[in-house]
Amino acid sequence: MKLHVVGIDLGKTVFHLVGLDSTGQVVLRKKCSRTQLLAFTANLQVQLIGMESCSGSHFLGRALREQGHEVRLMPAQYVKPYVQTNKSDFLDAEAIAEAVQRPRMRFVPIKTEEQLDLQALHGSAQIGAGTAQRTH
Repeated sequence: MKLHVVGIDLGKTVFHLVGLDSTGQVVLRKKCSRTQLLAFTANLQVQLIGMESCSGSHFLGRALREQGHEVRLMPAQYVKPYVQTNKSDFLDAEAIAEAVQRPRMRFVPIKTEEQLDLQALHGSAQIGAGTAQRTH
């Protein structure tokens, strides 16, 4: 299957995919687990995959890049204006697919495991420093 763009809404255990063709029409709606997603995308021909950025999206972004896909992450607040109607996971995925195509969209670089580890350590050090100041 050849798609122009795929938007992926990430959940804890289930992911929702929406694929758009070159005219912007929805041609794919799929719900799957992480392993099903990676198996499905392994043979998928798509120009661009978009996701909202979170810690899980960095892992998935690296895995999709290893499969040869172009992957872009966006902050959730930049995707929100593209949600058309009431919230649902498929509508969120469709909004992600729409937003990732915008030429002026701001993207988040995909972080390595080491960068995420360092970020977590830095965050916990700040939290620890804040509580130490309050207790003394």
